[in-house]
Amino acid sequence: MEKKHKFSIWYVVFGIWFVLILNNLIYSNIGPKNVSYSEFLNLLRQDKIEEIAIGEKVISGVYRDSQGKQIQFDTVRVSPELAKELEGHKLKFRGEVESTFLRVIFSWMVPILIFAVVWWFMLKRMSPGQGVMNFGSNRAKIHAETDITTNFDDVAGVDEAKEELEEIVNFLREPEKYTALGGRMPKGVLLVGPPGTGKTLLSRAVAGEAGVSFFSISGSEFVELFVGVGASRVRELFSQAREKAPCIVFIDELDALGKARGMSSMGGHDEREQTLQQLLVEMDGFDPRVGVIIMAATNRPEILDPALMRAGRFDRQVLVDKPDLNGRIAILKVHAARITMAEDVDLKVLAQRTPGLSGADLENILNEGALLAARAGRTEVTMTDLENAVDRIIGGLEKKNRVINAHEKKVVAYHESGHALVAALTPKADQVHKISIVPRGIAALGYTEQRPTEDRYLMTKTELLGRLDVLLGGRVAEKVTFGEVSTGAGNDLKRATDLARAMLSEYGMGETLGPATFTRRNQPVFFPSDAGGIAPAAQEFSESTSAALDKELLSLLQQRQDRVVKLLSANKDLLEKVAERLLEEEVLEGTEFMAMVEKDGRNIEEDAKEV
Repeated sequence: MEKKHKFSIWYVVFGIWFVLILNNLIYSNIGPKNVSYSEFLNLLRQDKIEEIAIGEKVISGVYRDSQGKQIQFDTVRVSPELAKELEGHKLKFRGEVESTFLRVIFSWMVPILIFAVVWWFMLKRMSPGQGVMNFGSNRAKIHAETDITTNFDDVAGVDEAKEELEEIVNFLREPEKYTALGGRMPKGVLLVGPPGTGKTLLSRAVAGEAGVSFFSISGSEFVELFVGVGASRVRELFSQAREKAPCIVFIDELDALGKARGMSSMGGHDEREQTLQQLLVEMDGFDPRVGVIIMAATNRPEILDPALMRAGRFDRQVLVDKPDLNGRIAILKVHAARITMAEDVDLKVLAQRTPGLSGADLENILNEGALLAARAGRTEVTMTDLENAVDRIIGGLEKKNRVINAHEKKVVAYHESGHALVAALTPKADQVHKISIVPRGIAALGYTEQRPTEDRYLMTKTELLGRLDVLLGGRVAEKVTFGEVSTGAGNDLKRATDLARAMLSEYGMGETLGPATFTRRNQPVFFPSDAGGIAPAAQEFSESTSAALDKELLSLLQQRQDRVVKLLSANKDLLEKVAERLLEEEVLEGTEFMAMVEKDGRNIEEDAKEV
């Protein structure tokens, strides 16, 4: 693919400087020396002129200077009679050729033409859309059939999405198979999913498998300051797509262009709405039988305009979700093929440690592991490198220089030991993989990592209560050991409160409110409820219901805290043993921790059954 150079003002400065220098060389320094007519006559009398050519107006020739060096010269002729008269007065005189119109034009045209050639060359080297007058042109990146080398083998962890898109590939390869039966392909395919799950990669894989041209553009590149520019770009994009058919037009981040009209609190945006309307018209106007497939990707489907989502436009939606355990293993295998791995690397264990991570996150973990191995001077990436990479991605960068006093370090050790001990002694809780009191990230002074044994899509009330207990375990451990709590449990309390509120208001697991939900509308599908930038809807329940909800929420959290207090009080000796071990090692692996629990741990529910 041809390499494009960005425009720079220094090109113009260099061009002007070059033209001025060239002009000076041509008209000042290059050519014979110009001498006055009186000096020519003096050289003639001294017999220094060796060669002469007499023209109608100009005399040129060669003379030898005082050092014997030959010098070319020219001079403008003066009338012999006038020359004799002037010589009698001992004057220095010279002749001049009268300027003509053509001579003046030529003296100006040469530098102007040179400058125009330099300017034309710079414009040809610029990428499309960089010129001052090109703000209305299409900015899509066009890839020919041979430029796309991505195929379905390069995409892992989204098998269901690939199956949906294989039909698009078959249509682009054999359109007559479908048109013969009177059918048509969907005009638009919308890839929906969280960030980093491979939506753009999938679209390139479809183009690579079908062997067709690929137009790629971001939704934000349509909208400009000038009204009408975006609509013009949409028209030009579809016009080029028809000429290149069969092809795929891919619009990334469609929500930047296709946001529902009327959502802005500041009023309508004429340019964005005109661009959206032009897109709707173009998608209605083109014939799907020509082989132009419109694909788009978004992680905010809830804010798209309903007109985009109706049948006849983006009439097929493909979910590209975060991978499950098998999907994560497949993704790790694809990316691990280019990395030199040691024999101790177990990708299944790595996949079990990374639930909820996207394909981009998994690729980043392998890359971080390779960087850590190279930094340590190893020739292979070991499992330890990958484990440290996971800690770095999930927990943040290790703060080796952060100084913590002895008491704070002890509080952190008991806090994390409380989390781990409650998780180990709570039925159906996720297995403890690692406990650490090494500071990481912005504010994390330690962490307890749990590794689920399998992917879960449903959770029971008992399992959610177990999660509440684990979240409260660190704070309770501080209370049981030191008689007071610290600010280190702030994030735990927030997560516990959100989980308990969801159990009561969304899942109907409370006793007071019964089987009803009290949730907010228009929540982001693939983002946390506080990250979507959408204002909460007006409260849809009464003040008495809100008061009852708050009362049961506090009661539930208090009940779980009482249970955790009993559990840790019954295992106080084990809590101290784990915390002391953690203070010695700073990092405690799950196998060693579980061996300590199996030896000395007491489960209060099992003790109650025996009694």
